[in-house]
This record gives sequence, C-alpha cells and structure tokens, in this order.
Amino acid sequence: MAKSSKSEKSERRQVIDDIRRKQKRADKRQGMAIVAVCVAVALVIIGAALYPKVRDMVNDRKWKGKSVAEIGAAASVCGDITEKEATGSGEHVPEGQQVDYNDAPPAFGAHWNVAGVAPAPIGDRFYNEGSRPELEQLVHNLEHGYTILWYDTTANDDSAEISAMRAIAKIMDANDTNQRLKFKVAPWTKADEKEVGKFPKGQHIAFTHWRVDPDTQKQYGAWQYCTDVSGAALSTFMDKYPFTDAPEPYAY
Repeated sequence: MAKSSKSEKSERRQVIDDIRRKQKRADKRQGMAIVAVCVAVALVIIGAALYPKVRDMVNDRKWKGKSVAEIGAAASVCGDITEKEATGSGEHVPEGQQVDYNDAPPAFGAHWNVAGVAPAPIGDRFYNEGSRPELEQLVHNLEHGYTILWYDTTANDDSAEISAMRAIAKIMDANDTNQRLKFKVAPWTKADEKEVGKFPKGQHIAFTHWRVDPDTQKQYGAWQYCTDVSGAALSTFMDKYPFTDAPEPYAY
C-alpha cells in the first residue's frame, strides 16, 4: 500500500509540474505577444511622426529641377479667366471683425490691417487648415499684389494634389530672390464653403488676384478655376497678373 501511495504522489507531482511548465510556456507566449503588440504600436507611432518628413523628401526628389510650369496637370484642366469690378481697397476693418465675402474664394474686399502681422508674411507659402490665416488677412495680401492658389476639401484629400502644391510653393520660395514672387497656397475649408460658398461644380482649385487697370484706374478681381493643380496654368496666370498691377504693390 505504501508503494501505491508513493506512486500516486509522484504522479500527482508530475501532473502539477506539467501544468506549471505549460503555464510558464503560455505566460512566455503571452509576454512575447504583448511585446510584439507594443513594438507594432511603437512602430506605428514612429511611422506617423516620420511620415510627413519622408513625404516631403520624396516630394522634393520627385520635382527636383522642375519649373512651376512642369508641376501638375496641363493648363487645359483650367477654365477661362473671369474678372469682376473690385471694391474694398484701403477699406480696413478691426481685427477679428468678420467680413461677408460674396465670392468663393474672394479676390478683393474689405480686410484687416493689423500692424506687424498683416498681410500674412511672404515666406509662408503653403497653408493647411490648421495654419491658414483668416480670409480677412489673406485678402489684404491680395491688395498688395499676391496671387493665391486655393484648394478645396476634395483636393485636400488627394495626396498627389497636395504634393504638387507643396512643390510649387517650395519652387516659388526658392526662386524668389527679390521677394517679388508674391504667391501663397491656401485651403478653402468646409467652414468657408458653409459661410461663403463652394467652388463651381467639378472645380477644386482656384487662382485669385486683385488688379488695377492702368488706363482707367478701375480695380478688378480675377479668378481662374481648375479641376486639378496646373503649374502651367498658374504660370500663365501670374504672367498676366504680376504683383505690380495691384492696388498697393510695393508694400509688404
């Protein structure tokens, strides 16, 4: 009987040891799985942080050595230029006061004139929704000779379009040796669409400029809408409307 008892104890010990070994293996596998998940999460976080820099590097290489006219689609993606008689030159409203613009996007109108910050600095060439100044500040830029390329929410969701616009902004900045290539890229946001209006159907890009007719001294806003980004069309637009034809071209 004693031998039988010892045998049973040995078997129970063996079963317990087997259970412990299995538990250790299971704990080890679980630990490895947790580590793997942590590593994957860390890689996702690091990848998300590095993505903008990598994207910009790829963008720079893609467009390196190109002129603005070689960026994006052909000029045929843009419609005819339209003009409207302009008002609002020198019409300054207090900072923070909202102006009701009638055109999407505006090419002229009353605007802010805030000492030291208006218009938006020439070195800020590309804006996203988070960095863009208010419309009232950008209209002040238009008064001083800027051409603005606006992109709507559809273009904002297209990485290729964003890449092309960033490239244009960088090329403009690199080539602006005398601070006279007055140009900005700015989003036309969902809030703008709600408050002012949307671009014409099927159009996702717009160029705007504010000019003075040298013969009549009348002022006009100019627009050109495009389905896609076209550096070729933009170059032609800016040749037609240089900064010098603006109401106040030589300030800022």
